[in-house]
Amino acid sequence: MITRHVVAEKIGAWLRHEISLDALVAWAEEALREEEFAEAESTDLAAVVARLGVADVKEFGLTWDDCEDLLKRIGFTAKVEITAA
Repeated sequence: MITRHVVAEKIGAWLRHEISLDALVAWAEEALREEEFAEAESTDLAAVVARLGVADVKEFGLTWDDCEDLLKRIGFTAKVEITAA
């Protein structure tokens, strides 16, 4: 079951460089084909996941601003933390 928390975690994993853009896109494409979306959240979730599914297309891409907008659409905000290396 795809929930807003699952989608937010995938976006976060990409922003933290834990998964590649290709992995994020592959997950999104698979989710659209095979997974069920939480009923109460399905319209916005499907739209956000569909947008992630085309992030590897040059005309779409995926920027920080895009991620902020997608997260906001599903009820989350992004926060940056700077730490010493």
